[in-house]
Amino acid sequence: MLNSLSGRIERAFMPIALAFSAAALLHPPLFIWLKPHIAPALGLIMFGMGLTLNVSDFAAVLPRWPLLIAGATLQYVVMPLLALMASTLFGLDIEAALGLVLVGACPGGTASNVICYLAGGNVALSVTMTMVSTALAPLLTPAIVYALYDKQIAIDFWAMAASVFWIVVFPLVDGLILRRLLRRRVEGLVRVFPSISILTISAVIACVVGLNQHTILGLPLLVLGAVFLHSAAGFGVGYAAGKVLSSDRRDAVTLSIEVGMQNSGLGVALANSFFSARAALPGALFSLVQNLLGVSMARVWKQRIRSGKVTGAFR
Repeated sequence: MLNSLSGRIERAFMPIALAFSAAALLHPPLFIWLKPHIAPALGLIMFGMGLTLNVSDFAAVLPRWPLLIAGATLQYVVMPLLALMASTLFGLDIEAALGLVLVGACPGGTASNVICYLAGGNVALSVTMTMVSTALAPLLTPAIVYALYDKQIAIDFWAMAASVFWIVVFPLVDGLILRRLLRRRVEGLVRVFPSISILTISAVIACVVGLNQHTILGLPLLVLGAVFLHSAAGFGVGYAAGKVLSSDRRDAVTLSIEVGMQNSGLGVALANSFFSARAALPGALFSLVQNLLGVSMARVWKQRIRSGKVTGAFR
């Protein structure tokens, strides 16, 4: 019965995410209480991912360093330029444009690892790419914003490193160790884990929607259009690069998700600290758009993987 319920939840991924978000839009208190618990929620999902992986999965990533370099290059060169192009195309004012470029110059978000897992991508590669882009962020994010807009910002390297450690690395390693020690005893948990992940990430997205209710209901169509184009283009460019660099479609799926999903929370925090609420608007909208795009694409990719259309070499 538990496996049957888990399967139903997996098949209803997108409807669940949309229903949660709609409920949060109508009545934010249903989900905004989750705000202080978002990091532990993501950590719980990363722990579950650790249960599904082996140390050998990460060892296999190291020889594939061209994918890591490509991911970092797309993250810090292509995404800021795409943000600049989208801002120009939609005629955004300087503050909104700056905010969108700031999001484009941020590292990959931890939610990308969750979406990658749910999409059936290469989770070890996804986690490694997130850690690489995050390590580069304290240097590259301020440098990109200064180069494009001559604006000074500062990022606390150790705070970012601590955040990634406690949300991503620590729970993931715990899961890896537990699987190695218990092996068959955790198989039941591994089978139902995808449904737990779906409910958790849907609740996190709904929390973001609830926290930004006034922004979303204000319908800033030009900014929303630019944000949607920026994120969608990131997914597309990442997938195209993955096809060129790897014969395995799972790598292309992973690169797509890593490039299309940014640490928009960092973008919002930096915009509020150094610029204005208007500059924080693209980051708030980006968080919603990237997660809903990621959820819908994860469902499609997962179905294609199950049917055998994604795993293996391109044809």
